[in-house]
Amino acid sequence: MAYEYGKEAPLSYNKYLKVRELTGLQETLSDPKSHDELLFIIIHQTYELWFKQILHELDATSKWLAEGRAFRVNHSLKTVVGIEKVLVSQIHLLETMAQIGFLEFRDKLNPASGFQSMQFRELEFLSGQKSDKILEAFRNDEYAYERLQQRYAQPSIADGFWELLKRNGFGIGSHDDKVTAIVTILAKPESHPDLFVMQDLLIEHDAQISLWRYHHVLMVERINGVSTYFSTSPSTTSPSTASEWLAPLLEAAVS
Repeated sequence: MAYEYGKEAPLSYNKYLKVRELTGLQETLSDPKSHDELLFIIIHQTYELWFKQILHELDATSKWLAEGRAFRVNHSLKTVVGIEKVLVSQIHLLETMAQIGFLEFRDKLNPASGFQSMQFRELEFLSGQKSDKILEAFRNDEYAYERLQQRYAQPSIADGFWELLKRNGFGIGSHDDKVTAIVTILAKPESHPDLFVMQDLLIEHDAQISLWRYHHVLMVERINGVSTYFSTSPSTTSPSTASEWLAPLLEAAVS
């Protein structure tokens, strides 16, 4: 008897990736069902899966920073930036929704909001953009609040980066010290090749998230105008993931 692919196999593509369960997670709320609601759900679920992978990479980055493993840090940061470029491109799929299509199910989404994306807030906190106000907004969501409290308390990528520079002999005691350290790295990249690449990737990480926010705002205005539903989405609440701690890097770049 000829071998039948997948029959009685101990593992298959569908089993490994749990395709049956995965494709059953898109539950629409509109009645009658809106054609565009499925696209809306899939795009946002995909965002959350990518956020999970970014957090996985940033957690590894934090660990490798503490261990002084610059090559591995840069490897994970390249993955993070690559994923973020995909996030930006995915926004344009939402632009294919007709305005009337979104209105068919928009009211069903209240009071849910993009502001409530726990993983995006984890990404912000882990990158270095921590906010008491954001943390407090999740107090009534026990699971999310606990996770964000942990992120708030743990050292950020920002902390790890500056500590790595300190261990490499750079002064980081003040803002001006940090600017001087980055200028030194930029002026002679061949003397600190891994650190040069690292600071560049951190700026790119911040830039891609900022670009994602910007395109998200444009998409929202195109589809629905400035709405209450989206006014507190992740793309409109803060300019970047790490704007404060990145300031010395950005200043050094134009020095």
